[in-house]
Amino acid sequence: MTRWRSLAGVLLLSLVASAAHGAPKKATPSPPLPEPAPHSAPSDPGDIAYAAFQRGYFLTALAEAKKRVDATGDPKAMTLIGVLYAGGLGIGQDDAKAVEWYGKAAERGDREAMFALAMMRLTGRGGPRDPDAAAKLFASAAKLGQPAAAYNLALFYLEGIQFPRDFGRAAELFRQAAQAGNREAQYALGTMYKEGRGVQKDDKEATRLLGLAALADHLDAQVEYAIALYNGTGIAKDEAAAAQLLRRAARRGSPIAQNRLARILATGRGLPESPQEAVKWHIVSKAAGASDPWLDDYTGRQSEEVRKAAQKEAEPWLFVIANSRS
Repeated sequence: MTRWRSLAGVLLLSLVASAAHGAPKKATPSPPLPEPAPHSAPSDPGDIAYAAFQRGYFLTALAEAKKRVDATGDPKAMTLIGVLYAGGLGIGQDDAKAVEWYGKAAERGDREAMFALAMMRLTGRGGPRDPDAAAKLFASAAKLGQPAAAYNLALFYLEGIQFPRDFGRAAELFRQAAQAGNREAQYALGTMYKEGRGVQKDDKEATRLLGLAALADHLDAQVEYAIALYNGTGIAKDEAAAAQLLRRAARRGSPIAQNRLARILATGRGLPESPQEAVKWHIVSKAAGASDPWLDDYTGRQSEEVRKAAQKEAEPWLFVIANSRS
């Protein structure tokens, strides 16, 4: 993964897929605007400007980058200047100037500048929103091996944005980004292998890719990999390991993981049976939209004491869920 990916972020769209047969459906998320992270920049770690940037000396970084531009016309230094203006780091935020500097660097073949400028064009920062220009810039950066650009370009083909929908081409681009370590692409490509969309259905490859994304802390991948592990889909079955992954994902707020964890605790498969904890997680997941008639029936069969204790344990989670919707 490049430093730039942590800086500029990626357009957070993902394929929608149920975690397993009968799992609650997930709504397609709206893509948030990418925000620059304050302490990362695409440059040579030995570069004086980059070193200053990493230490938070942004004005020094700006001065040194401008010296380098004046001396050698270095596109990496131009990109760094764009980063500083885009993030308002040490200077006032100025998207127009960021676009100007990214444009200069992109013209000189810097793939990170191409990606950053594409994101600016896509979101309308520093000028009118221009998806056509963004698509072209993503394509140029992807050809130069920029993984986040390949991922975003794949989304265009997947959703039929700016290009005719082409699942095969989307899969190729996701593969390029996935091989470079992009966890979003690993998850997306894994889902395509799981569904046989754009590629031949392959449970083993799907689970392998979901496992890579899960290892990189991708929440949805963590849930789907755990379910595959629990069921032995494309991997040796391991209910205990799957249960631990689902517990981790449940604590991170995944309604599907909370639902699956509740079932595990209700049946005692993968973890010791615990009616109170099972009911708690069912209450929490149901409040977040993961309905489950089987668990409704299971909850109704528990004692009033168990249900009251579970409700009390669920209250902090219910407070968070309620406030997230207000």
